Amino acid sequence: MLLAILVFVLGSCITVLLIRDYQSKRTDGYRAAQLYPGGMMIPVFGNLLELLFKNPVQTFRYARENALRYGASYRQWIDGKVILNIIRTREAEKILSSTQHTRKSILYKFLHPLMGDGLLCSKGTKWQQRRRILTPAFHFNILPKFLVIFQEESEKLVHQLGPFADGARDVVLQSVVTSFALHTICETAMGVKLDAYNEADEYKKKVYEVGEMLVHRTMSPWLYSDRIYNLLGYDGPLAESLKPIHHFTRSIIHQRRQDFQENQQATDGVAAEENIYFGNKQRYAMLDTLLAAEAKQQIDEEGIREEVDTFMFEGHDTTAAAIMFTILLLANEPDAQEHCYAEVKDLLERLSPEDGKNIRPSVQDYQGLPYLDRVIKESLRLYPPVAFISRTTTGQLVVDGASFPHNTISHIHIFDLHRDPEQFPDPERFDPDRFLPEVAEKRNPYAYVPFSAGPRNCIGQKFAMLEIKTVLMCLLQHFRFKPITKREEIVFMADLVLRAKTPLKVGLERRSAQK
Repeated sequence: MLLAILVFVLGSCITVLLIRDYQSKRTDGYRAAQLYPGGMMIPVFGNLLELLFKNPVQTFRYARENALRYGASYRQWIDGKVILNIIRTREAEKILSSTQHTRKSILYKFLHPLMGDGLLCSKGTKWQQRRRILTPAFHFNILPKFLVIFQEESEKLVHQLGPFADGARDVVLQSVVTSFALHTICETAMGVKLDAYNEADEYKKKVYEVGEMLVHRTMSPWLYSDRIYNLLGYDGPLAESLKPIHHFTRSIIHQRRQDFQENQQATDGVAAEENIYFGNKQRYAMLDTLLAAEAKQQIDEEGIREEVDTFMFEGHDTTAAAIMFTILLLANEPDAQEHCYAEVKDLLERLSPEDGKNIRPSVQDYQGLPYLDRVIKESLRLYPPVAFISRTTTGQLVVDGASFPHNTISHIHIFDLHRDPEQFPDPERFDPDRFLPEVAEKRNPYAYVPFSAGPRNCIGQKFAMLEIKTVLMCLLQHFRFKPITKREEIVFMADLVLRAKTPLKVGLERRSAQK
């Protein structure tokens, strides 16, 4: 009797699944899926089995293999819905240029425990309001105040790396560069020096722990359901790791709020805000922009915490990845490295006064390094820090006769988009001249999107480029990078940012003549 019941229940479940599968294949989504290449769509399962039981290295490799296998944007069919994987410009432009398809996909929901509904994850009116609030924090007039921090932290990094050159030891880039970027974003985002707080080490440790937990969930489709995630006990460790992070952020916000209020009492009206934004006596932080908005009742305390945590987490890892891979490329491209050094040396000689003492370059001075700029852009093409973004369509998406329905998930694989041979011939070759003005202007503007593009482009891209240029210029001034890790030796893994599983190493050699 029991066996009969089990057989009946199992048969009923299979029947329901087959009916659901049959119905899903009569939709616009399935018709669109058939117009794109992809793996065999197994009844009920679709392409789900291709994704299961892969570790982060295998997941990264799977996406790259698909790009090579299909040579075009491709589809997956999972849970009766089509997923569009974009690796070519024609589909990328349709999504990124649109003011309609700006919603982030379900994958960003998993970042909410850390960032809440901040600028990265929010949508609609809330996103528009937060974007307006934060835009002044990246105004051109603010960059010089951030530049002082970039320069100070770069000089500290040079001092820290000195023993590696003196002792002829290899440098593991991940640890030193990530620490540099975290200290820099902490001071620029919150206005405090990380080492001045006893909680700093705990904060750094927990940030990395939480990042690993979030990536694990993103790469595990069976954990997408909150109920299953909580039932399996993953929510407890995540909540414990988040406590010191949010406590640290809130304590800094509290202290900065007191400073902000004291400043307001010392001045009044517009003068107070001008002093916050452009005053010469105090350091400016992104947090000051949020506190000014709070004073106008445009954002509440929890909203400030969301945005600070967003910039702290998103801002340090992405910049660190860009710096690491650019250093690695320079180490493996000695001619390009020496060209960059000559350009830096020439600039510093022009800036030095007659008594021979160096002065710190201005924001405008860093714009006068065209070759270094092209090297950084080519590094961001080959190794985009955010190698993958994901959107959910709002309404219908039509691409060359294929009609994708509302709520279609679109994964934009920037790593592969930047390797489109039609846009970048011989795409694996390092060639900074791809970004000569006369060459770049002939390309589709959506072929190169290291900071995304369109309405939801990265608000901090000028900030990031200035930070990258500052630290590279400082390092080139003092050291020559020697190749240890070769490009072909890098083993990538799927993560929130482009990350190598294996250590990225370079050697350092002091330059005999320094300016």
